[in-house]
Amino acid sequence: MFSNLENEILFAARLLLGGAFVFAGLRNIQNQAFLTQLMATRGVPQARLALWAGIIVQIVAGGLVIAGIWTAFAAACLILFLLVATPMFDNFWDHQGPERAARINGFIANVALTGGFLALMAQPL
Repeated sequence: MFSNLENEILFAARLLLGGAFVFAGLRNIQNQAFLTQLMATRGVPQARLALWAGIIVQIVAGGLVIAGIWTAFAAACLILFLLVATPMFDNFWDHQGPERAARINGFIANVALTGGFLALMAQPL
Protein backbone atom coordinates (compact mmCIF):
# COMPACT_ATOMS: atom_id res chain seq x y z
CA MET A 1 0.00 0.00 0.00
CA PHE A 2 2.68 2.51 1.01
CA SER A 3 5.96 2.21 -0.82
CA ASN A 4 7.92 4.01 1.89
CA LEU A 5 6.00 4.38 5.14
CA GLU A 6 8.76 6.54 6.65
CA ASN A 7 8.20 9.20 3.98
CA GLU A 8 4.44 9.23 4.58
CA ILE A 9 4.93 9.52 8.34
CA LEU A 10 7.46 12.30 7.90
CA PHE A 11 5.08 14.17 5.58
CA ALA A 12 2.26 13.81 8.12
CA ALA A 13 4.57 15.17 10.84
CA ARG A 14 5.56 18.14 8.67
CA LEU A 15 1.94 18.80 7.74
CA LEU A 16 0.79 18.76 11.36
CA LEU A 17 3.68 20.81 12.76
CA GLY A 18 3.87 23.34 9.94
CA GLY A 19 0.11 23.48 9.49
CA ALA A 20 -0.38 24.43 13.13
CA PHE A 21 1.82 27.48 12.61
CA VAL A 22 0.26 28.50 9.30
CA PHE A 23 -3.16 28.29 10.96
CA ALA A 24 -1.97 30.21 14.04
CA GLY A 25 -0.38 32.92 11.89
CA LEU A 26 -3.59 33.39 9.91
CA ARG A 27 -5.59 33.48 13.13
CA ASN A 28 -3.20 36.07 14.54
CA ILE A 29 -3.95 38.33 11.57
CA GLN A 30 -7.59 38.31 12.65
CA ASN A 31 -6.59 39.09 16.27
CA GLN A 32 -3.89 41.63 15.46
CA ALA A 33 -5.48 44.56 17.35
CA PHE A 34 -5.78 42.56 20.57
CA LEU A 35 -2.34 40.98 20.23
CA THR A 36 -0.64 44.28 19.44
CA GLN A 37 -2.17 45.84 22.57
CA LEU A 38 -1.19 42.84 24.69
CA MET A 39 2.38 42.94 23.43
CA ALA A 40 2.59 46.71 24.01
CA THR A 41 1.40 46.32 27.61
CA ARG A 42 4.14 43.71 28.10
CA GLY A 43 6.73 46.29 27.03
CA VAL A 44 7.47 44.98 23.54
CA PRO A 45 8.92 47.86 21.52
CA GLN A 46 7.26 48.41 18.15
CA ALA A 47 4.61 45.85 19.11
CA ARG A 48 2.74 46.02 15.79
CA LEU A 49 5.93 45.48 13.78
CA ALA A 50 7.02 42.66 16.11
CA LEU A 51 3.60 41.02 15.76
CA TRP A 52 3.76 41.16 11.96
CA ALA A 53 7.30 39.77 11.99
CA GLY A 54 6.03 36.87 14.08
CA ILE A 55 3.05 36.30 11.81
CA ILE A 56 5.31 36.21 8.75
CA VAL A 57 7.64 33.72 10.46
CA GLN A 58 4.71 31.52 11.44
CA ILE A 59 3.19 31.44 7.96
CA VAL A 60 6.34 31.28 5.84
CA ALA A 61 8.33 28.88 8.04
CA GLY A 62 5.21 26.76 8.63
CA GLY A 63 4.67 26.54 4.87
CA LEU A 64 8.31 25.60 4.29
CA VAL A 65 8.03 22.83 6.89
CA ILE A 66 4.90 21.48 5.18
CA ALA A 67 6.57 21.59 1.75
CA GLY A 68 9.77 20.01 3.03
CA ILE A 69 11.82 22.93 1.68
CA TRP A 70 14.66 24.19 3.90
CA THR A 71 13.02 22.15 6.65
CA ALA A 72 15.85 22.41 9.17
CA PHE A 73 16.13 26.18 8.67
CA ALA A 74 12.34 26.65 8.91
CA ALA A 75 12.20 24.46 12.02
CA ALA A 76 14.99 26.51 13.60
CA CYS A 77 13.08 29.72 12.82
CA LEU A 78 9.97 28.33 14.49
CA ILE A 79 12.01 27.25 17.53
CA LEU A 80 13.31 30.82 17.82
CA PHE A 81 9.74 32.08 17.44
CA LEU A 82 8.64 29.78 20.28
CA LEU A 83 11.53 30.92 22.49
CA VAL A 84 10.31 34.50 22.16
CA ALA A 85 6.54 33.94 22.14
CA THR A 86 6.24 31.35 24.91
CA PRO A 87 7.32 33.52 27.86
CA MET A 88 5.31 36.43 26.40
CA PHE A 89 1.99 34.61 25.99
CA ASP A 90 2.25 31.58 28.29
CA ASN A 91 3.54 33.40 31.37
CA PHE A 92 1.90 31.07 33.89
CA TRP A 93 4.03 32.53 36.70
CA ASP A 94 1.94 35.74 36.55
CA HIS A 95 -1.44 33.97 36.93
CA GLN A 96 -3.45 31.96 39.43
CA GLY A 97 -6.23 29.37 39.27
CA PRO A 98 -7.68 28.21 35.95
CA GLU A 99 -5.81 30.89 33.99
CA ARG A 100 -2.51 29.60 35.41
CA ALA A 101 -3.42 26.03 34.43
CA ALA A 102 -4.27 27.14 30.88
CA ARG A 103 -0.96 29.01 30.58
CA ILE A 104 0.98 26.00 31.91
CA ASN A 105 -0.72 23.84 29.27
CA GLY A 106 0.28 26.31 26.54
CA PHE A 107 3.84 26.39 27.87
CA ILE A 108 4.07 22.59 27.86
CA ALA A 109 2.58 22.42 24.34
CA ASN A 110 5.24 24.82 23.08
CA VAL A 111 7.97 22.74 24.71
CA ALA A 112 6.57 19.69 22.91
CA LEU A 113 6.44 21.58 19.60
CA THR A 114 10.08 22.52 20.09
CA GLY A 115 10.86 18.81 20.50
CA GLY A 116 9.01 18.04 17.27
CA PHE A 117 10.99 20.67 15.40
CA LEU A 118 14.25 19.36 16.82
CA ALA A 119 13.28 15.90 15.55
CA LEU A 120 12.63 17.36 12.09
CA MET A 121 16.00 19.07 12.16
CA ALA A 122 17.66 15.70 12.87
CA GLN A 123 16.23 14.18 9.66
CA PRO A 124 18.67 13.79 6.79
CA LEU A 125 18.37 16.57 4.22
